[in-house]
Amino acid sequence: MLQPRLTAPVRQILLNQASACLRCESRSTFRPLSQNFTRTLTTSRAPRQTVKPSAPEPPKPSITPPSKGDDVFVPKPLGRPIGFPDPPHAGENTGSIKVKKDYSGMTMSQRNLAKRADLVEKWGTNYFRDFKNIRKYRSGKTFMANPRIFKKEASLYFPNFHGETLSESAADTTNVLQGRVTVVNVYSSQWGETQARSFTGRKENPELQEILKEHGDVAQMVDINIEENSLKAWIIALFKWQLKAKRSQEEWGRYFVVRKGVSEKIRETIGLLNGRVGYVYIVDEDCRIRWAGSGDAEGTEMQDMNKGFRKLVETKKTVA
Repeated sequence: MLQPRLTAPVRQILLNQASACLRCESRSTFRPLSQNFTRTLTTSRAPRQTVKPSAPEPPKPSITPPSKGDDVFVPKPLGRPIGFPDPPHAGENTGSIKVKKDYSGMTMSQRNLAKRADLVEKWGTNYFRDFKNIRKYRSGKTFMANPRIFKKEASLYFPNFHGETLSESAADTTNVLQGRVTVVNVYSSQWGETQARSFTGRKENPELQEILKEHGDVAQMVDINIEENSLKAWIIALFKWQLKAKRSQEEWGRYFVVRKGVSEKIRETIGLLNGRVGYVYIVDEDCRIRWAGSGDAEGTEMQDMNKGFRKLVETKKTVA
């Protein structure tokens, strides 16, 4: 039969009857056991500490190339003359003949979709696109002015605009431009007029004013305000007296308000790609475009315009 195994201190107490009382012996017996137990705990291996993973490094920003829609447009100088190959005639581009699109042969749903697409294209290209270009392209600047005037034999023609002036209810620009060297300001808003004045304004360009004053018999300045919005055209007519007060009576016939007849073909041919931006042209006595600028005057554009304008005026006076 197996006997229970006694530890050494307990065995010593049981065999030695002459020792101290049992209570005292028990204390002395179990004290080393507790000390041993405590020592065992204190000398045990320290609990394993869990290592917290270090925070991941923030990802490096990736440099992605800009999309084509965000590319910065840099206007370039005109590389060739702009305009029409045929000379203009009074009575053209009056806007009286309207080309009506034919929707015959379509179902009602197809016709509605086609009309909706035409409206979206019309508003998207003539209005919203223009304001987008103003934000994107250096205040809408379409092209840089050519530093030198175009040669006469290579130059193309400025089209005829039909509208009303401060003195006439119906007039054509061709009758006014022929026979004189002209600086033509073309704009459709206050924004565009301010940009055109950065080239030709009285305060901005006093040298041009001196040329006009000195050679008034062969040099002139014409304003063409293209306003196809009926409400804005009505406002211009309402405040016509203010426009007259700012100009001499001789200049009344050189301020045109054009309400219709400016087709997309005309805009693309002479560079009126942004209807909210101002444009400036130098047109000779034969209605040829010899120089053109857009947006705000930058760099030496104003000086180049004055130099070319003076040269044409002096040539005109010499021939005359």
